[in-house]
Amino acid sequence: MECLHCQGALIRKKVGYTVSRKGYHLIIDDGPAWVCEQCGKPLFDEETVDAIQEMLSELDLRLEKLAEFSAAA
Repeated sequence: MECLHCQGALIRKKVGYTVSRKGYHLIIDDGPAWVCEQCGKPLFDEETVDAIQEMLSELDLRLEKLAEFSAAA
């Protein structure tokens, strides 16, 4: 596979991923990705993206429940 940015070779590695949204931060320290040997940009495969999106959806739901609890108090 080639890098989408510089056409360098991609190798399988573990990388960090951080997202901040809706009042929380999700930090993944060692997520699987393809990383360009030339420019270092990571590329996540579809399964990894789906797993991260599922985590974010679950966190969103739990945050909504916390907001309901605090509104009721």
